[in-house]
Amino acid sequence: MELNAAARRTEDIALDLLKFVASQANVTKSVSGTTGFGVTPSSRPEDQVSHLLELYARCRQAVEAPVEAR
Repeated sequence: MELNAAARRTEDIALDLLKFVASQANVTKSVSGTTGFGVTPSSRPEDQVSHLLELYARCRQAVEAPVEAR
């Protein structure tokens, strides 16, 4: 059961990271002049969802990446 708790924790951390990045990059708003993560105002809702899911996958990769020893 500890493995499920650890996996769930990783997912929660990735979700929090997604929320932070999305809020800082104005992903959830149709604002021009974003930092490159924004979705254009003419994007369809399906495209916006795809972008968010792709960003979430990148957040999970970042959270799950092994830590390099120094």
